[in-house]
Amino acid sequence: MTTFHHQRHEAGLPPDGPVTESQVLGWLRDVKYPGFSRDIVSFGLIDAIEISNGVVTVFVQITTEKSEVPSEIEKNIKERLASEPNVREAHVSMHVTEPAKTAATNEMPKPVSIPGVEKAIAVASGKGGVGKSSVAAMLALKAADQGLKAGLLDLDIYGPSLPLMMKTNDRPRFEDKRIIPLKRNGLSLMSIGFFIEGDTPLIWRGPMVAQAATQLLTEVAWDNLDLLVIDLPPGTGDAQLTLAQKVQLDGAVIVTTPQDLALLDARKGVMMFMRVGVHILGIIENMSVFVCPNCGHKSHLFGYGGGRAEAARLHVPFLGEVPLDPKLREAVDSAKMETLLETENPVNQAFTVIFDQVAKHLGMSHSILRPK
Repeated sequence: MTTFHHQRHEAGLPPDGPVTESQVLGWLRDVKYPGFSRDIVSFGLIDAIEISNGVVTVFVQITTEKSEVPSEIEKNIKERLASEPNVREAHVSMHVTEPAKTAATNEMPKPVSIPGVEKAIAVASGKGGVGKSSVAAMLALKAADQGLKAGLLDLDIYGPSLPLMMKTNDRPRFEDKRIIPLKRNGLSLMSIGFFIEGDTPLIWRGPMVAQAATQLLTEVAWDNLDLLVIDLPPGTGDAQLTLAQKVQLDGAVIVTTPQDLALLDARKGVMMFMRVGVHILGIIENMSVFVCPNCGHKSHLFGYGGGRAEAARLHVPFLGEVPLDPKLREAVDSAKMETLLETENPVNQAFTVIFDQVAKHLGMSHSILRPK
């Protein structure tokens, strides 16, 4: 209890004004889950809130095997509530359970392979606006161009981009309670966007996002893919946690741009995957350079070399640079990204280098890449 609050309490004075549950929830959104950018309210950890004459009690339910996590959350809740003048006392009731264990082995359930998929990689970014989805689509297209059976899973529940990039209004069909992916440009495709109408927003809480992500990860009938590229939403939230907990990933690719703000968030993405035991295949620097189509002058609009330097600092591979090219934007907007593979343009050249690096780190040597 702060000195100011203590003085008011000792004097028998009431708090400055009534405290409401909605106010408390708003304050608790400032409390982050340790190691993540997501807050404890979004994670669904708040079970109940009791308020009586300025005394606030927060009931928290958390599932973890790390004893330091509940302690840090409790400390941060008390500190945040103590900073509010209307809160006279702050208490936390913490209910901690361990993750479920299997009865047969008494071990933690481990992520399982995605049925019908040989190798699966995640493409992630710490923040939006770095071109992550176009990078994911180009990696999948390049895999198909190299003769692999490839798929692209759009796991961005709130902002799916795959329907726009592929310009399709088709709906997936169901067969034996499994979702049959759509087929375009030699790829198998799946997105929550295929099930919703146009610009309809999804206003879902964390548990619903996790449930939708789980269905897309486990209930799609992938047709013996060599490689599935999973396009994650930006940040380190429910979809990323669900992915890491539910399925076995063969690696993660982090997309950034050269400027410091993007690199800071990319660093968080790398650390998140490291903490959940997912191998980092490397960092891709997007929008690295703009080459004037008229004079050939090179301009580093967002800085230079940040992605390579960050990869070296984090001791992870640097996979390559993708130029800021109007042709890529035009191909995305017209849903004709496959045309970029038809000529030796700078974007195609960049992704040839990048995909070779990804394939090498996945152990997919040229001997297993089938001719088209």
